[in-house]
Amino acid sequence: MDINGILQQIAIWTIPVLFAITVHEVAHGWVARRLGAPTAWMMGRLTLNPVKHIDPVG
Repeated sequence: MDINGILQQIAIWTIPVLFAITVHEVAHGWVARRLGAPTAWMMGRLTLNPVKHIDPVG
């Protein structure tokens, strides 16, 4: 397999996985907010922007 095929496979795999993880984390934050825990809302994580969900510290 050539390098273009490998890069294409990585992109085809990465984009849906990144979207799924983002939707999953937004759902966690939304449910937590509905149950009274405002942390995700206060941190601005109730968005589909995947960059907002990156936490370099942990």
